[in-house]
Amino acid sequence: MRKTANYTLIEGVTVIDIAEEGKGVGKADDLVLFIEKAVPGDVADVEVYRKKKNFGEARIKTLVKQSEHRTTPFCEHFGTCGGCKWQHMTYPAQLQFKQKTVADALGRLAKLDVSDIMPIVGSPEDRYYRNKLEYTFSDKRWLNDGENRENETLDLNALGFHIPGRFDKILDINHCYLQADPSNELRLSLRDFAKQNNISFYNLKNHEGALRNLVIRTSSTGELMVIVIFAYPTEEQVKMVMDFVEASFPEITSLLYIINQKKNDTFFDQDVISWKGPQYIHEGMDEIKFRIGPKSFYQTNAIQAKKLYEIARDFAGFTGSELVYDLYTGAGTIANFVAKHVNKVVGVEYVPSAIEDAKINSQINNITNTDFYAGDMKDVLDAEFVLTHGKPDVIITDPPRAGMHPDVVARLMEIEAEKIVYVSCNPATQARDMLVLKEKYDSVKIQPVDMFPHTQHVENVMLLQLRK
Repeated sequence: MRKTANYTLIEGVTVIDIAEEGKGVGKADDLVLFIEKAVPGDVADVEVYRKKKNFGEARIKTLVKQSEHRTTPFCEHFGTCGGCKWQHMTYPAQLQFKQKTVADALGRLAKLDVSDIMPIVGSPEDRYYRNKLEYTFSDKRWLNDGENRENETLDLNALGFHIPGRFDKILDINHCYLQADPSNELRLSLRDFAKQNNISFYNLKNHEGALRNLVIRTSSTGELMVIVIFAYPTEEQVKMVMDFVEASFPEITSLLYIINQKKNDTFFDQDVISWKGPQYIHEGMDEIKFRIGPKSFYQTNAIQAKKLYEIARDFAGFTGSELVYDLYTGAGTIANFVAKHVNKVVGVEYVPSAIEDAKINSQINNITNTDFYAGDMKDVLDAEFVLTHGKPDVIITDPPRAGMHPDVVARLMEIEAEKIVYVSCNPATQARDMLVLKEKYDSVKIQPVDMFPHTQHVENVMLLQLRK
C-alpha cells in the first residue's frame, strides 16, 4: 500500500463480487473496496480516491490479471452514460451474478432455504430490447475529455441522457443500443433539425428554452408513438418541429406533444395534444391487446414481460374457479393476462389513470370478469374490502422497488389466501417482506428473470403456499 497526496495505491486486489451500481467489490485487509469498471475475477492495482471507515472507492490503475468474465463494451458511451453499467461483463456472467443477488437476498436477509432456486431466465435479446426511451434536450452538454468549454465555437446543445449525479448535464448520445430503429435516427434527425433552425434547447438550471424532452415508444405490433415535450416554444416552433417529425417519419402512428413549464420533467399532470393519430398504440401478448397511452405504464422489455407473466400464471396453478386479487395492478397487465384462467380478478392500484387503462384493456379484449379499484393499497385493502369482494384464493402482488408497505404485508397475513405469487423488481425488499410472510407461508418456488441486460436489475417470482 502506497500513499500519495491524492490517493492510496493498493496492489494485487482480487475482485470477488459486483455491486449494484456496477462497481466491482474487493477487499484489502478489513477495507471493502468498490472499484470502478472492475469485474469479478480481475486482479488489479487500484487507486483509492475516497475512503470511509470501513470501505473505500477506487479505480483500476493497472489490470494485473483479466477476469474470464470480462469483455469489451460495445457502446462508445459506456462509463460516462448512466445506463448499461455491466457492459464490460459477459452476459452469461451477468446472469450468474443476478442469480446470486436473488439467492443472497432471500438466503441471508430472509433466512430462506434457496437450495431449490431455479436457473435465471435470460433475455433472448440483450440489445434493442426496450420499447420506451425518454431523452432530454439541454444547452449544457457534458464535455468529453479534451473539449474546452471556453471555446466559443463549441456546440453545447445535446439530446440524450442525464449524467449520473448531475441533474444539469446531458450526455449527447450518438447511438443507443437500448431501443430498435427508428429510435436513433429519429433522435439524431430532430436534434440536427433543431440546431439548423436555431430552436433553443432547454436550460435545466434557468428553466428556459423551447425543446425539453423526447419520448419514443415502440411496440411488437409495429405501432410507434412519439411525444415531443416543449417548455417555452413559439407557436411557429411547435409547428416547425411537428411538421418535420411527421414528414420525416411517416411510420409514426401516434404523434403527440406536450407543453411542460414545470420545474421537473414529469408530465403525468400535463395536457397531451394530438398532432397525428390517436393518443395510444397497442402491444400484443398472446391473443390479448394492451392499449398504451402517453402516460401508461407497460413493462419496457415486452418479450421478457410475457415470460414473467407466464411464470406468475403457471406458479398460481389456476383451475378456473379462483378469485384472484392483483395488487399493484398498474394498467391491469397481469390481471387481464390471467383473467381467462380464473373466475374473477380484482385489481388495485394507486394511480387512477392506470386503473382507467386497466379497465380499457379489459373492454377492448372483451374481458368481463375483472374489477379495478384506485387508491393507496394500505388504505384500500382492509377487512371491509375483503368482505365486499370475497376472500381471494390467490393473491398476485407486484409492488414497486420499495416493496409492500408493512400494513399491506400485515393484511396479507390476516387474509390468509391459499397462495401468494410475489413478483418483485427488488430482491432486497422482497426478502424484507418475506421475513414476515414466512411466519405463515412456505416458499415453494423461486424463479429469477432478467428483464434488463447489462444492468444490475433483476426480477424475481416466488410462489408462497399457506402453511397448513
